Amino acid sequence: MSLFSSTLIQSLLNIPVVSQVRRNHGLEHATLSVLSSKYPLVRLVGHSGPDGFWIIGDIPIQAVREASDEALLRMRAGEQNLAVHQNCGTNFVTAGMLAGLAAGLPMMVRAKDTRQRMERLPLAMVLATLAVIIGYPFGTVIQEHVTTSGQPGNLQITDIIPSPSGKMNAYRVRTRG
Repeated sequence: MSLFSSTLIQSLLNIPVVSQVRRNHGLEHATLSVLSSKYPLVRLVGHSGPDGFWIIGDIPIQAVREASDEALLRMRAGEQNLAVHQNCGTNFVTAGMLAGLAAGLPMMVRAKDTRQRMERLPLAMVLATLAVIIGYPFGTVIQEHVTTSGQPGNLQITDIIPSPSGKMNAYRVRTRG
């Protein structure tokens, strides 16, 4: 039995607002994947919440509309892997937290003076680097089981609202279900 399949974890993940955010997060990733395949040179960013997600990037609203519809259809057709994205903040936060903890460990051991503490710095750097190497793929596992859902269920896209931001296009993709 994995940590992610425990009854307590599953109960928490199925709280309606948590489930809604996870499904929106998965749809956001799927939308970004579809957009990235059509606009490979455009930098895109997303952010999810309980009532939808944001897509930010230099693309037209029609592209967001078509990509989000396509993403939802593909997820419903079984492409649940679209919910996991290599550039998700979950990956970066997981790797960063593990690196911080790993780097802090050798620095916590009591030292007689500053010189002794500084001698541990190379070890702290090596441990932090190893933690990033391990942490990034672990973040993908956390994404897959905790922060996103590849099963949209009855999720529906209700509206796409452009937001004037000046330098970059931002679109609010609203959902329900």
